[in-house]
Amino acid sequence: MRPYIPLLLVGLGLVAIATGVGGRGAGIGGGAALVAQMGAVALAAPQRPFLARWLGGLAIRFLTLGGLIAMAATHPVELPLLETALGFLGVLLPLLFVETTFLK
Repeated sequence: MRPYIPLLLVGLGLVAIATGVGGRGAGIGGGAALVAQMGAVALAAPQRPFLARWLGGLAIRFLTLGGLIAMAATHPVELPLLETALGFLGVLLPLLFVETTFLK
């Protein structure tokens, strides 16, 4: 549990930046990205084969993005599509690179 805390703190900082730059929609997208990334990292149990963990993490990230885009497409006033998608990617991509630093 210990290496997840710095990753979570970096993610919360990225969500705050995304919210400040892109508004509420970007913050919601960034929050969804943080939840997806933490769920994918939680699959990194050493007893499972690598390929299963990798595919499971990939599936979590893509399903979260798909659900977020579907909600943004059906509720465009509350959740602007472009801001939400950019907030998601703006938080997820740095977390993917930072993940390798914290989880060595």
